[in-house]
Amino acid sequence: MKIWLDGGLRDLDSARVSVFDHGLTVGDGIFETVKATAGKPFALTRHLDRLTRSARGLGLPDPDHDEVRRACAAVLDANPVPLARLRITYTGGHGPLGSDRGDSGTTLVVALGEAGRRPDTTAVLTVPWTRNERGAVTGLKTTSYAENVVALAHAHRHGASEALFANTVGQLCEGTGSNVFVVLDGEIHTPPLASGCLAGITRALAVEWTGARETDLPLDVLERADEIFLTSTLRDIQAVHRVDDRELPDAAGPVTAKAMRIFDERAGDDLDP
Repeated sequence: MKIWLDGGLRDLDSARVSVFDHGLTVGDGIFETVKATAGKPFALTRHLDRLTRSARGLGLPDPDHDEVRRACAAVLDANPVPLARLRITYTGGHGPLGSDRGDSGTTLVVALGEAGRRPDTTAVLTVPWTRNERGAVTGLKTTSYAENVVALAHAHRHGASEALFANTVGQLCEGTGSNVFVVLDGEIHTPPLASGCLAGITRALAVEWTGARETDLPLDVLERADEIFLTSTLRDIQAVHRVDDRELPDAAGPVTAKAMRIFDERAGDDLDP
């Protein structure tokens, strides 16, 4: 396994960052997960644009897109696999043991893990914790992921692959690593960004390609939606066959199945939409 670290490829055993890296000590970092098929990244431009938005939201210097592209290409060339999760991590770099940043510059890591195709349907669980739609890092893809780790572990203990959050006013928000869509009377809806959800890359493409509407939705919409599906980089569009104790036995339903076909066709036609 070859990993890109601050300017070049390293072996797994030699790819090390400082124990004082701000991404480790206080979670002062951002990341992107990019799907790569046969060595080709999908929607990389959109991911890099979001990486920059997240950096600006944290007050980090803009990442050098040319360098990140070179890093991604080098890692993909060095680690040929059919389907991969390409992880770009960008942190505040070496810093003090506190919230103040140091002045040694940022850290860039690009790593890869082999992935498998996800099942066409899955189970999800709503969790008792909320997303803060007004927080300082709301909508940023930061490395401060402990909240998601706790929620996802809770979902796994109940036989689900994803946990879904409401926000502080009881509206449906998002999953730990996915966006959520519901079908009501044949129309596709998803929570707006104002709900506190991440501006998912696959979410944006699904909205553009299917005509989904951004709608404020109460959490209990999950109890009555005709169909439910998730979107994320490695899920693409994935139908939900169970939410909490409610079974949706016909998943993927007709609207979700059509959305899945549209996404597969459009994504196959353009690797960088």
